Amino acid sequence: MKKLVYLFITLLTVGTILTSCRDKKTAGEKIEDGIEEVGDGVEDAADDVADGVEDAADDVEDAVE
Repeated sequence: MKKLVYLFITLLTVGTILTSCRDKKTAGEKIEDGIEEVGDGVEDAADDVADGVEDAADDVEDAVE
């Protein structure tokens, strides 16, 4: 029974130490990450639109010929 208590205390201590050592982001860092994600999304959407326009232009050229 004593070993079980020691094991529980050891696991609790290790769990607490590992949890408290995680990198915590500040509010500013979270905002920066969000802005970067939105920027990446906008860039991807712009690329998709450009590809669509090029495809449509190619279709029109093929139809005219």
